[in-house]
Amino acid sequence: MAFLEFGFVYVLGALGYGAIELCWRGHTHWTMLLLGGLCFALMYAVDTRTRFRLWQKWLLCAALVTTLEFLSGCLLNLVLGWAVWDYSAAPGNLLGQVCPAYALAWLGLSVPCSGLCLALRRRLFSFSS
Repeated sequence: MAFLEFGFVYVLGALGYGAIELCWRGHTHWTMLLLGGLCFALMYAVDTRTRFRLWQKWLLCAALVTTLEFLSGCLLNLVLGWAVWDYSAAPGNLLGQVCPAYALAWLGLSVPCSGLCLALRRRLFSFSS
């Protein structure tokens, strides 16, 4: 049952991440769907499987997304040269792959995502508790 639960959450995260990119940047890349699914699945695990305080979950989720974006960016943009994104002009950027502004944005998005994760768990997946 956990496979179905996390599979559903992964697909939802992939589609959600892609939708956010389309709304924000006007385009996305197929790798962002993969990354979005992974990010949301990990956020779901943090929000539904840990006993941290809510604000700690939000910080951890934002740190996870930022870390995964950095690692993905290093692979996709720096190693493979695919130029999926470039934050090198943003203040405080790290190798052009992440920057404080977007890390803060992920913190802000962690708040409603946390609520969504908890609602999904409660309404759809309470059988796996």
